[in-house]
Amino acid sequence: MHISVLGTGYVGLVTGACFAEFGLNVTCMDADPGRIATLENGEVPFYEPGLTELVAKGRKAGRLGFTTDLNAAVDTALVIFIAVGTPSRPDGSADLSYIDEVARSIGSRMTGYKVVVTKSTVPVGTAERIRKLITANQTTPYNFDVASNPEFLREGSAIEDFMRPDRVVIGAESPQGIAIMKDLYRPLYLIETPVVITDVPTAEMIKYASNVFLATKISFINEMANLCELVKADVQTVARAMGLDKRIGSKFLHAGPGYGGSCFGKDTAALVRIGEDSGYEMKLASITKRVNEQQRARMVDKIRETLGGIQGKTIGILGLSFKPNTDDLRDSPALMIAEHVMKEGGTVRAYDPEGLKESMVALPEMVGCEDAYDVAKGADALVLVTEWNQFRNLDFEQLKTLLRSPILIDLRNVYDPERIASYGFYYVSVGRQPAGVNPIKGV
Repeated sequence: MHISVLGTGYVGLVTGACFAEFGLNVTCMDADPGRIATLENGEVPFYEPGLTELVAKGRKAGRLGFTTDLNAAVDTALVIFIAVGTPSRPDGSADLSYIDEVARSIGSRMTGYKVVVTKSTVPVGTAERIRKLITANQTTPYNFDVASNPEFLREGSAIEDFMRPDRVVIGAESPQGIAIMKDLYRPLYLIETPVVITDVPTAEMIKYASNVFLATKISFINEMANLCELVKADVQTVARAMGLDKRIGSKFLHAGPGYGGSCFGKDTAALVRIGEDSGYEMKLASITKRVNEQQRARMVDKIRETLGGIQGKTIGILGLSFKPNTDDLRDSPALMIAEHVMKEGGTVRAYDPEGLKESMVALPEMVGCEDAYDVAKGADALVLVTEWNQFRNLDFEQLKTLLRSPILIDLRNVYDPERIASYGFYYVSVGRQPAGVNPIKGV
């Protein structure tokens, strides 16, 4: 079977490379000739562990190709995946302009039966919108199906998530469309992956419900962390005990500076908007979004309170991407914190294993550094924002000689407070009591 994937961003490229690994013939199409040229040269334009090697393997086997020619991508494929961007509009709704453009183009080019599948996260009703656009732009009427197959890929572990998913969701209406979609995922039957077959609107809703629920768990544990600080409780122990309850589970119960990335914030805002458009107020989703915004501001407050003010201070920031194992800076808490520090008159020295170059484009006033120890040189405090493995076993004796003040503000609760205090540091974290003596305040 031959499939095409329209859009070679994060979702599209991972989808194409993994389907090629399944033995399918895949064409990945993108309107950006520069991006296609990069991919044809064997380079992946973003960081995702293992993806460069998987793309090269697909190319070598002759199962994975790249093109800017939409006509060719439509002509050759039985199944066409739409994986273009759906960014947020100012009102929180999803911008479907790229979806609309692709649907019109598919309709005008269609020469036979196709299954058109949305991989992008789209509001309920988008499949019907695509159906109408394709029909309106057909020069000759051809039968086709529109399906929803939402992705559940985590940046940093996307290939594993595709190859060994918790579930596959297929929303389709016709027996033919369902059979073709099930056939695509046949390799997963060997590992008994659950396949949820449902109608299209339900499939579209599943993705939003899943992401917003996870975002809500993060906001909830951050609310608990803030309360724990006030009542002198330990949020890590609270979260660990909560997670042992199988009804709750341990995932996404890690206190910190709030969620970031391309999905949670966008999807939460979109769900709120879907509710408004349907005449229903999504109260919990609205509060989840607000708590996340407030949590980032609290992290800046934590830095300010620890140092007795930010103006004139030098802050070292470890980690700039929104999470480890990706160079994605979209909605990154670290960049927001760095920006606020500089607005208040502070200097930021920063390092990230993969996202430093693009971070310096976004915030050119930052001082880019070579590693964690370079960041610490002359800094009044070190702030750990993104928990890359490189930051999990730092040499605190060396750091102490480099920092102006031995202060670690750990916004991911990576370290044990008493252990860090034993090195002579003042240690501040999230949802736990500080440890050691603050060299600036003397307490």
